[in-house]
Amino acid sequence: MKHRAGFVNIIGKPNVGKSTLMNAVLGESLSIITPKAQTTRHRIMGLLNHPDYQIVFSDTPGLLAPSYKMQERMMNFVEQAFSDADIIIYITIPDEVIEEELRERINSLGVPVLVLLNKIDTSDQEAVTSEVEKLKEWFPDSTVMPVSALHRFNLDAVLEFIIEWLPEHPPYFDKESLSDRPMRFFMSEMIREQIFLHYQKEIPYSAQVEIESFKESEELIHIRAIIYVMRQSQKGIVIGHKGEKLKKVGTGARKSMEKFLGAKVFLELHVKVDENWRDENHKLDKYGYL
Repeated sequence: MKHRAGFVNIIGKPNVGKSTLMNAVLGESLSIITPKAQTTRHRIMGLLNHPDYQIVFSDTPGLLAPSYKMQERMMNFVEQAFSDADIIIYITIPDEVIEEELRERINSLGVPVLVLLNKIDTSDQEAVTSEVEKLKEWFPDSTVMPVSALHRFNLDAVLEFIIEWLPEHPPYFDKESLSDRPMRFFMSEMIREQIFLHYQKEIPYSAQVEIESFKESEELIHIRAIIYVMRQSQKGIVIGHKGEKLKKVGTGARKSMEKFLGAKVFLELHVKVDENWRDENHKLDKYGYL
């Protein structure tokens, strides 16, 4: 059997379970997950390696109408995912509206498409059957499957579909790699995950994290990170009374880092203001929205 490899790009609206699916299939928490929409800002590749194949998954930001330049960059990542896929996975959930324009685009992609009805554990069997039939009508040339990424239901069938349609190709990345992203990226994402979990309203969407230093020694890994917010008032909210809020973020992020790295971590967090960073191209370039 010749080696197979290809790009399997996961697309869908916010909060449908794209990151949960990729993490579940990989068995690694590469994409951060929170209950809030738009948690994923970047295109994150995760590699599933096997002697006979390499699947390059891409988790992408949720489809939306951009309100500022950062969101425009996020939608650029989705556009790239539409255009360079060997296989597309489109994820939807029960009762979600899929606009005709989007349906037509998916139907005209010219690559194998797997439409997944996720979160079926939240609906009864009759409703799931009805949704699947509707999706089959909307996407007549695609394969439609009900799944629960959270509970790993039907993920074996998802993998079988992918392997069947994967092109013959040598590996695109080193077989020992988990992702195309550097370690610093995942550390910054773990801090951002805690920001999404501990703050409300505009704070999670106004915050950007940058790893300033990452130093390894025999005893531990010392990580220094900066949380950037857009206004001075937000800085006070992030720090909290006597630094209590920031301490909770640091504790949660440190635990995630230690689990991911398999080593003790000393995490140093600082908060700074970078006004209007979401809408200035040179700042978005600096923060990696390329």
